[in-house]
Amino acid sequence: MSIFGNIMSAIFKSATSGATPTTEHVDDRKETPGTGESGGPTVTAESRGSPTTATLERVDVAAVLTRLAAQNKEKLDWRRSIVDLMKLLKLDSSLAARRQLARELHYAGDMDDSASMNMWLHRQVMQKLAENGGRVPTDLTAR
Repeated sequence: MSIFGNIMSAIFKSATSGATPTTEHVDDRKETPGTGESGGPTVTAESRGSPTTATLERVDVAAVLTRLAAQNKEKLDWRRSIVDLMKLLKLDSSLAARRQLARELHYAGDMDDSASMNMWLHRQVMQKLAENGGRVPTDLTAR
């Protein structure tokens, strides 16, 4: 799994074990019996003739991360630091891992300038979480 996939998975799994996600309806999708991976209703949508599965839940990313930070002994500034965000999720936060994440997210800057890369990564991770079903405060996606 990709590093971003690991970040997303850790947040969305944590949401089902404590935070209360909200349900939003999607126009061209139908609910089917059962539950999706994140515990919400399973829906199907037509995609080029074949049904696909998705969940209707929107995870409150800030609430999940705030709850995890409160439970963590180490004070981690996940709102500003990609390193602290990754540590909070118990993921490898090494420079090599962050460079791999930067490649996954198509970082075009200088990977030797870790400060600039880290700021870009944090903003991009928050943006991608929002694009993939997370509710992220706008102050974390736009800087």
